[in-house]
Amino acid sequence: MRTAALETPVITDADFQKFREFFYRKTGIQFDDSKRYFVDKRLIERIEATGSDNFRQYFVGLRFESKGEEMQALVNAMTVNETYFFREQYQFECLVNSMMDEVASRRRAGQRIRIWSIPSSTGEEPYSIAIYLLERWPRINDYDVEILSSDIDTQVLQSAQRGLYTPRSVANLPKPYLAKYFTEQKDGQWLISRDLVDAVEFSRVNLSEVNDTRKFRDIDIIFCRNLLIYFDDLSRRMAAEAMFDALRPGGFVCLGHSESMSRISSLFAVRRFPDAMVYQKPMEGGA
Repeated sequence: MRTAALETPVITDADFQKFREFFYRKTGIQFDDSKRYFVDKRLIERIEATGSDNFRQYFVGLRFESKGEEMQALVNAMTVNETYFFREQYQFECLVNSMMDEVASRRRAGQRIRIWSIPSSTGEEPYSIAIYLLERWPRINDYDVEILSSDIDTQVLQSAQRGLYTPRSVANLPKPYLAKYFTEQKDGQWLISRDLVDAVEFSRVNLSEVNDTRKFRDIDIIFCRNLLIYFDDLSRRMAAEAMFDALRPGGFVCLGHSESMSRISSLFAVRRFPDAMVYQKPMEGGA
């Protein structure tokens, strides 16, 4: 075990290279040289937290642990989660003005419509979807709408299920929505209603792990925004294939404004709606 007298661990260039190759294989997330300071800082925190003497001792323990608890703690430390309610709002407009109606046209009343938000981060996106549907899609009560939300980081999933948000996080919400779905706390934070928390099913998923994604099937709409920018080309293609397999024919994918499925995979067709451009899994038979 490390003692207070020991010096702060040092991450060498070779250590950094070894670690980022390992982390990439496990998660699909690629750290380039510009992220060196961030990676070193978080690695040193985990080395010290586990009582390891140096990177080598920590890395050996990480690779051969049986339960995977430290790997999950490391993933939690290395993933960046910054978001807010109604981010890139034009896609939520597209959801209620175009995509939901098209999906519903292929279902009978009462049938299930499934929406998957990945990454969940701290919950702002799936809860934004829920609020938009409740407030802006007139046919919400005619269908069984299921909202699923996933992340690789277990800490942010716990935070999402608590549903406690800063004033900055809720700044874009219209005041009537804030009053209807949130309760202000004594410390100035906002607690989301339990009805909304119960409306979203949260789960831990690594988009690069086939065993995690194969349980997601018959999805109608996927929101996967600002995640693929952290992947390399191979990991992006694998993620695109996982989403393709998860979607029903005719299902939609929404990516972040700086991401393009057309540069990743030819599996999807581009759909240009009045509010947004999204990507669609072709209908069976090419219809």
